[in-house]
Amino acid sequence: MENKNSQGAQERPSRCPDNSAFKQQKLPAWKPKLTAPTVLSSLFIIGLFCLLMGICLILSARSVKEIQINYSDICLNCSKLRENSSNWDKECNCSVHVTLQENMLGDVFIYYRLLNFYQNHRRYVLSRSDSQLLGEDVNIQNSNCAPFTTYPNGTPMAPCGAIANSMFNDSIQLSYYLNSYTAIQVPLLKTGNSWWSDKNVKFRNPTSYNLSSAFAGTTRPPYWQKPAYLLDEEDERNNGYLNDDLIIWMRVSAFPTFRNLYRRVSHTNQFADGLPAGNYTFHIAYNFPVTKLKGKKQVVLSTVTWCGGSNLFLGIAYTVSGAVTVLAGFIITAIHLKLRKKKTYFQR
Repeated sequence: MENKNSQGAQERPSRCPDNSAFKQQKLPAWKPKLTAPTVLSSLFIIGLFCLLMGICLILSARSVKEIQINYSDICLNCSKLRENSSNWDKECNCSVHVTLQENMLGDVFIYYRLLNFYQNHRRYVLSRSDSQLLGEDVNIQNSNCAPFTTYPNGTPMAPCGAIANSMFNDSIQLSYYLNSYTAIQVPLLKTGNSWWSDKNVKFRNPTSYNLSSAFAGTTRPPYWQKPAYLLDEEDERNNGYLNDDLIIWMRVSAFPTFRNLYRRVSHTNQFADGLPAGNYTFHIAYNFPVTKLKGKKQVVLSTVTWCGGSNLFLGIAYTVSGAVTVLAGFIITAIHLKLRKKKTYFQR
């Protein structure tokens, strides 16, 4: 009986690790000795680095030139018109004047900013079909797009979902006054504003010999004025699901107040270096209603620096972290000196 047990134990594979330097944890390793001078010097170096980086970020963010114009109050007549959904086919235009006291040099961006517009509701965030936006032939009845899937006659919406249906559709143009009587239109770039990963990975148009036939059998969402294949009538490549305005809108915000990039100023003619100081006018085709949401709309002119736009959060975070680290270093230094003095006293 003992022979059988010993034989079974020999046949059973062993669970012991191999006798190698790696599996026996005998590889050479660096084991630093954490002494008071090394720890304290590391704390002060890290703290001073964070302080300097935070100050640089704050100064850089404050150097950004930015103008915000709330046009939902200025265009009050259009706002009242859009409160009634039956007026969706009536055009309403308004103008907003702005004066630049100094030049806005470098890259100049135009944003639209929405206040009190909540995109972070769970049903709203899920109300889309990523397969449809990839140009695939899918049955949207089985998607999360409800209630914006099909019309009562069964015609599917393209694109479907609450996010696409609520896309920002105000049209904004900018004019520059050379003098009191002569105004020229500022050239604006409407492509190249979205993320590369979105434009080239997450969005695709259906395959067909032309775009209108690719969207045959579908129709626009209820709040849209044009079908998807006519979003940009001047640039065929900026249509359908590859439209930059649509792609930017489909990336929802986590906060009720947010801004999205609308256009970039093209560096041509008088605007080769940016926007010169002077008088400007925003011409706005008002289509996007916000009054029922108790929201506001703004148009923003802004430049950028090496660290981005005029966001102070990162600079403040670095500064606070550096200050706390340096303060912790001083406290630990004081404790260390106090304990070392006591230890020296008792040794004597």
